[in-house]
Amino acid sequence: MSEFVDRIAQNLARVREAMARAAERSGRTADQVRLVAVTKYVGVAEAEALLAAGCCDLGESRPQELWRKAEQLAGRPVRWHLIGHLQRNKAARSIPWVNLLHSGDSLRLLEAANQAAARGQRVVEVLLEVNVSGDASKHGFAADQLSEALSAAPNWSHLRVCGLMAMAGWGTTPAEARRDFVRLRELRDRLQPDLPPGVSLEHLSMGMSGDFVEAIEEGATLVRVGSALFEGIDA
Repeated sequence: MSEFVDRIAQNLARVREAMARAAERSGRTADQVRLVAVTKYVGVAEAEALLAAGCCDLGESRPQELWRKAEQLAGRPVRWHLIGHLQRNKAARSIPWVNLLHSGDSLRLLEAANQAAARGQRVVEVLLEVNVSGDASKHGFAADQLSEALSAAPNWSHLRVCGLMAMAGWGTTPAEARRDFVRLRELRDRLQPDLPPGVSLEHLSMGMSGDFVEAIEEGATLVRVGSALFEGIDA
C-alpha cells in the first residue's frame, strides 16, 4: 500500500510541477491555477491517497460515483467538483455534495440546481459550460446563447456563476485543443465588460491530462486531470 500511495504522490508532484511551469509561461504563479483531480476511473483508495498527498479538489463526471465516493469520504476535507453532465432528475441528490458545478450546460439544469441548493440553504458555485468546439455530441451553451444565460443568473439566488468551462473537441491534438482554449478565453474577455451584478467570470475550467499545459498557457484557472495522476497504478 505504501508503494501505491507513494506513486500517486509522485505523479501528483510531477503534474503540479508541469502546472507551475505553464503558469509561469502565462505570466502567473502556480497558486493561480487549481488542480481538480478526476477520480472517475479509480476507487476510494486512490482518492484517499490524493487527499494524503495534499490534493483536496476531487472531480467526478458521473453523479452516481459522486454520491458513492462522497458518502464514503464524508467528514474528510474534500472539495467536490462535478465536471460531467448532470441530469435535472439527479440535481436534488447531487447538489448537496457539490462545491463547484463545472457543467452548467442549460437554463433548465441551472434552475433545477438552484432549487436544490435552496432546499439545502446553501450557495453553490457554478460554471457555464460552453460548446466551443461545436461538436454535436457535446453538452453546453453555444457562444451566442451565453448572454441569455448570464442575464438569467441574478435570478438564481442560491447559485454563484463564477466562470466558464469547456472541453476540447474529441480526438484533438494538444495544438488543436489550444485553439478551443483560446476561443473560450476570448469569449470570456468579450463578455466581461457587461456582466450583471453578482456574476463573475474569474474562472476558466479547461484542459485535461493530455492538454492541461496548453490550457494553462491560454489562461485556465482550473484544470481537470485524471489519468496523469494514476500512471503506474492498476486501478
